[in-house]
Amino acid sequence: MKTRVCRLHGKGDIRIEEIDVAEPGAGEVLVAMGAGGICGSDLHYYHHGGFGPIRVREPIILGHEVAGTVRAVGPQVEGLAPGDRVAVNPSRPCNQCRYCLAGLQQHCMTMRFFGSALRFPHEQGGFRDLMVVDAYQCVKLENDDVSLAEAACAEPLAVCLHALNRAGTSAGNLAGKTALVSGAGPIGALVIAALRHAGASHIVATDLQDAALDVARRMGADEIINVGANPERLDTYTEGKGTFDLAFECSAAAPAVRTAIAAIRPQGTLVEVGVAGDVAVPLNLIVGKEIAFVGTHRFVGEYAQAVRLIDQRRIDVRPIITGAVDLAEAPAAFEMAGDRSRAIKMQLTFAS
Repeated sequence: MKTRVCRLHGKGDIRIEEIDVAEPGAGEVLVAMGAGGICGSDLHYYHHGGFGPIRVREPIILGHEVAGTVRAVGPQVEGLAPGDRVAVNPSRPCNQCRYCLAGLQQHCMTMRFFGSALRFPHEQGGFRDLMVVDAYQCVKLENDDVSLAEAACAEPLAVCLHALNRAGTSAGNLAGKTALVSGAGPIGALVIAALRHAGASHIVATDLQDAALDVARRMGADEIINVGANPERLDTYTEGKGTFDLAFECSAAAPAVRTAIAAIRPQGTLVEVGVAGDVAVPLNLIVGKEIAFVGTHRFVGEYAQAVRLIDQRRIDVRPIITGAVDLAEAPAAFEMAGDRSRAIKMQLTFAS
């Protein structure tokens, strides 16, 4: 049995190839992929051959935002059957290292994560028609009206739910909190949706692209500000030592970090969601305003929560999905995904 795969051989070099697919073994299932979202890390691999210190050193199958339909189950698999539609969690922690044993599986010392070039050999990803995965990675969908395209958004939504939890408050209870979200790409838009679901009272989204801000509005932002065209609109939020209880910085741009710190009230919290290299920050403001500046990385139990929220349409992810193309046209999809003036979340589709 063969399957098509989307394999990156180097910077700008994506090839659609065929590889063999094994039958599922004990505790495994064969999934026919239905949808796969192109993430920012996939784009970094494609455009730059890596990001930060992580470099592509061998051909790698990309993709970690995937959902599909169970085609076959191996021995010792319970709770899943052929025909079940599932979102596939790309994380495979060892559950034995000190971080896993402490409940911090996102920091597993030997984490295996779909489509990651962090380790060598690289961990191959989910942009393929057929893939054998561990049964425990699959979270079954119950609502037939929810598409696999929506289910494939569970991974980035899980990242956002974890970010809300890192803010020091439950992702299910932010009633009355005011929040700034800087950067309205896919993650920023989903942070907005998660904040709205959690009861935030006022959400302001900023970005440089009107198209992204339009989506942010549809995802639940009360106010949108193009900080390239109208930066002065944020001035009112920086008066009197700041306004917002929380800020979720999703752009990793130094000016956005500085503005977020200026706009947070004393003893507010800044959650840095965006990833970049070294960035200058105004330590005097962080110290003087007693701001909690915290990072956030991936997710743990939030993946299953994200699937349930999508499956029940308690969070509607459809506004972020710009479009989808067949795996055969992956290079064109990657080019489209990299154009933030036109695309929020591009997805690939696969042979059923």
